[in-house]
Amino acid sequence: MDYKTYTLENGIRLIHKPVASLIAHAGLFFNTGSRDEAKNEHGLAHFIEHVIFKGTKKRKSFHINSRLEDVGGELNAYTTKEETCIHASFLKEDIERALELISDISFNSIYPDKEIEKEKIVIIDEINSYKDNPAEQIFDDFEEMLFPKDALGRNILGTPESLMNYKRNDLLAFVKKNYYTDEMILSVVGEIEFAKLIKLFNEYYGNIPAKTKQSKRAIVTEYAPEYREEIKNTFQTHCIIGTKAYCYIDSRRLIMHLLNNILGGPGMNSRLNLSLRERYGCTYNIESSYSPYFDTGVFGVYFGSDKENLEKSLKLIQKEFDLLKSKKLGKVQLSKAKRQLIGQIAISSEHNENLMISMGKSYLVFGKVESLEEINYQINNISSLELMEAANDIFDSKKLSTIVYK
Repeated sequence: MDYKTYTLENGIRLIHKPVASLIAHAGLFFNTGSRDEAKNEHGLAHFIEHVIFKGTKKRKSFHINSRLEDVGGELNAYTTKEETCIHASFLKEDIERALELISDISFNSIYPDKEIEKEKIVIIDEINSYKDNPAEQIFDDFEEMLFPKDALGRNILGTPESLMNYKRNDLLAFVKKNYYTDEMILSVVGEIEFAKLIKLFNEYYGNIPAKTKQSKRAIVTEYAPEYREEIKNTFQTHCIIGTKAYCYIDSRRLIMHLLNNILGGPGMNSRLNLSLRERYGCTYNIESSYSPYFDTGVFGVYFGSDKENLEKSLKLIQKEFDLLKSKKLGKVQLSKAKRQLIGQIAISSEHNENLMISMGKSYLVFGKVESLEEINYQINNISSLELMEAANDIFDSKKLSTIVYK
């Protein structure tokens, strides 16, 4: 991949890929997410991501929101289990405006008490919206079931009870404890001279005091399979069946991505979609997902169906598990599966905002960004035997957990 990097004396790193476009994208990534919260800090990482926009030492909330919108740009942020990102899309000539604004809200936010109290209500509404959507809430409950003793299992938003207790000092203490300059990445994609980018990077990020992380992130404890049913009185039955999977640095990570894509990826020709939806008409929505983390991963198959189709759907899913465990893919099948995944990755990388985010995350986790050619090479070298071995490991019935909303 044609990208350039630069590191400030304080440890903050820059990664840039030049792309011929009127629009540029930039994001500041922090290696801090909800799994870095203590029990009494549930929801704080996401709460900070909200309140960070509510005022800095020199800007009020209105001026933060207007700074890029006045020139047609967009400013946003997100929080995951393991990272927080503040990102923007804008006309390439507004690069200085964007980088200065991201720096200002990241390092100079004052977290006004009045705004903190208002934002509590906003996030509680967000939490309640999830409760109204069982197809989304079940994913949070599934990860909580997999990791009941770990912060990784807790949902990102927190609870109304936890949020209502937080004060300004709690936010400041969490930032001080969890945000380190050697674990920050500024990712930029756009038609911008690298020398100019370095100058702006030094000007707006070079004066941040260096802070190096000394402690390590806590790893997850042991996993015990579980079956759980919850009465939700919904029109549909919702279900996830899955287990722990491979972490970021596991050599089987790409094998797992390919296996997941074959089983229940976004293509209409996934095995689960062809079976449960197309052949038997058991469900409208059937999909599988694989999310790697730094020390573990999560694999799950989700579907929603009428109550009378629950058991049949579970049997059909198990049948597809068993086929992948017992029968190696033929040469033509394997080639088609690889080409599909390679094509999906290539198409995703054509979206420059997605590219900026994937670059930032990769540089944050691995310290490098692999080219499409390197990724394609690795995918093309996956054997049918490796896929079958991964299937026997992950789809082992003794390892699977199931959660059902009835």
